[in-house]
Amino acid sequence: MPFEVILYYNFSLIEDPETFCKNHKAFLTDLGLKGRVYIGEEGINGTLGGTPGQIQRYKDFLRSIEGFEDTEFKTDKHDEIPFAKLICKVREELVAIHHDGLDPKEGGRYLSPKEWREVMENEDDFVLIDVRNNYESRVGYFEGAIKPDVENFYDFPKWLDQKEKEIPKEKKVLMYCTGGIRCEKFSVLMKKKGWSDVNQLHGGILKYAKEEGGRHFKGKCFVFDDRLVVPVNKENLEPIARCEITGKPADSYINCANMECNKLFVCSEKGAEIMEGCCSEECKQSEYRRPFDPENAFRPFRKWYNYFDEDFKERELHGRG
Repeated sequence: MPFEVILYYNFSLIEDPETFCKNHKAFLTDLGLKGRVYIGEEGINGTLGGTPGQIQRYKDFLRSIEGFEDTEFKTDKHDEIPFAKLICKVREELVAIHHDGLDPKEGGRYLSPKEWREVMENEDDFVLIDVRNNYESRVGYFEGAIKPDVENFYDFPKWLDQKEKEIPKEKKVLMYCTGGIRCEKFSVLMKKKGWSDVNQLHGGILKYAKEEGGRHFKGKCFVFDDRLVVPVNKENLEPIARCEITGKPADSYINCANMECNKLFVCSEKGAEIMEGCCSEECKQSEYRRPFDPENAFRPFRKWYNYFDEDFKERELHGRG
């Protein structure tokens, strides 16, 4: 039986985050789920993996809490749990942008995946912004998107200040991210700075892939678990990035085997074999290098990719593609 992986968030006031987190962690631990859950005064943001039964019990539990009845979940199937352990902690910000006064209730207009596709296909006078980090957009993005060269979400306010004169305030703005949460904050910031027609992809890339087949998306989507990247557009699965070792097309990420470096970089299986899991010759010679296991280095990515392909065929067979 395949496992399920969920991604979710809900901006709903929590008066006592510490107590909420303690009780939440106890429930998750008893249930046996693994993943990451962040809790703060502004709400909850999480991604978890477990059996379908465990996941359903958790969904029911969270939706039973006042203020979280309408929580939406993005759900994928996977033949392993792509998390090593459970982390459940309190954070000042669910997603760190380090800018005060950004209330998601004041954010942009939601576009459903269908509405998003229709705008992309029938309009041309808009600005499209990828609200993700550079290593995410490197392996996949919507056609025509501006891809900010930033390494952290909290760098986006500075980037916007630098680009403010280049993006006309009268332009229609479309923005997207992985699951939608970063757009909740960035759309508010853009509106505060004078853009009025601000629109965000509801549910992010992951929901769009499920409902619209990933049309107009090139490459794959980076995710923050052991899978690292997942396919989006099932009609075009070719990598758009290149291995940093061989220069050949690739879109799988690994961390440098040198523990003092640990750089996350695009690497093919051949490149990983050549450099024994390292990003450079210098790291390859390091005494702090982890042993390289070629059999397992790409195992999570390879297994999920194969499952996705079969799942797509099954949905097409039943007319649900």
